[in-house]
Amino acid sequence: MEKKLNIGLFCDSFYPMVDGVIQVVDNYAKYLSKNCNVIVFVPKGRKKYNDNFPYRVVRSNIMRVFFLDYDLPAPSFDQKFRKILKDANLDIVHIHSPFTLGKVGLDYAKKHHIPCVATMHSQFKKDFKRSAKTPFLAPVVEILMASIRAIFNHTTENWAVNQEVGRIFYEEYKIKNKPLVMLNGTDMKPFEDEKYLTELKSEYGIKPNEKILLFVGRLNLLKNLDFLVKSLECLKQKDFKFKMLFVGTGQDEEYIKKEVKKLKLEDEVLFLGKITDRNKLSAIYALADLFLFPSLYDCSSLVQIEAASQKTPALFLKGAATADTVTDNINGYLAENDKELYAEKIIEIFENETEYQKVCQQAFDDLYLPWPKVVEKAYQRYLFLIEKVKKENEEKALKKYAKKQKRKQRTIKNLA
Repeated sequence: MEKKLNIGLFCDSFYPMVDGVIQVVDNYAKYLSKNCNVIVFVPKGRKKYNDNFPYRVVRSNIMRVFFLDYDLPAPSFDQKFRKILKDANLDIVHIHSPFTLGKVGLDYAKKHHIPCVATMHSQFKKDFKRSAKTPFLAPVVEILMASIRAIFNHTTENWAVNQEVGRIFYEEYKIKNKPLVMLNGTDMKPFEDEKYLTELKSEYGIKPNEKILLFVGRLNLLKNLDFLVKSLECLKQKDFKFKMLFVGTGQDEEYIKKEVKKLKLEDEVLFLGKITDRNKLSAIYALADLFLFPSLYDCSSLVQIEAASQKTPALFLKGAATADTVTDNINGYLAENDKELYAEKIIEIFENETEYQKVCQQAFDDLYLPWPKVVEKAYQRYLFLIEKVKKENEEKALKKYAKKQKRKQRTIKNLA
């Protein structure tokens, strides 16, 4: 019987916090655990959380950071965590953040001579520059970027969530080797209950002549939601009939709601809050005519794949990393970074129903990627890397042995 792989996934955040990276780690672990022994190494939460998963979760102690949503993992001060890691007998390490626990995973891989894969999820330089708002902190940004480069430059292989993210890390962040593209997926399946969709339309007060626009995600200005709301104002001024649905919560929720009220969009905009029922969420995607995602911050959001799973195309901004997999008017839409032009693009999309339906189908065909397919590809790559590193280790051992033998022969010759 073939030995099951022991796989370690490392991330600096995890449930009960929810974000795209956490969901990626969860799905990797969930589907890999069907055939592998998976351990997820993550920090503890601020509140106790029931880790009821089909895989093992090992949590590190944390150092509380009161002015941030995230806390700092502190594995160096956690004897139990370090003991479990020491005894884990991992075959491969996969890190999902280049910080504390990412470095712990990389160090383990180097010590045990096994492969370490790193996935590039975020545009870190944007995060750092946004936090370091004064010129005096610019050197700090460079120090942090150097630290990230040191992690990615010492892994066995790096994965980017799309081609554009790979380009950013390779050309702009100066990572040594060009990353392999490994797309994300979704657990959603096409929603087919038409009766429920009709009920939702009634519940949300959607009229037959209104197009349904949708955003799903954290209500955070990082997502360019102030731009989105102003574009909706332009849309209303052009007498376009629509209902905009915001799904999610976030730190800027109240600000966005005030903006909606200030711009007199209360009749057009609904805030549905956080929806954890995946069946209902898939229905809302299916209900929507167009998914709006004007973020310039995200790399590759899971929500755009979820929208595609329901044949709902998305409208992005030109040049956004999230738009990398999209061809305008083929499997999605692109607009200029201008509120008026963004609104005009929405109107243009619905002017030709036949072309619109073609884009809906193509979004599904091109962009809908179920997690099992993604994880199977990752698993096969793991096997390749394990074998590659094993051969490299054998070659190094042979060279070391050969050098030792040569030294031994020279010593004997000298003694003779």
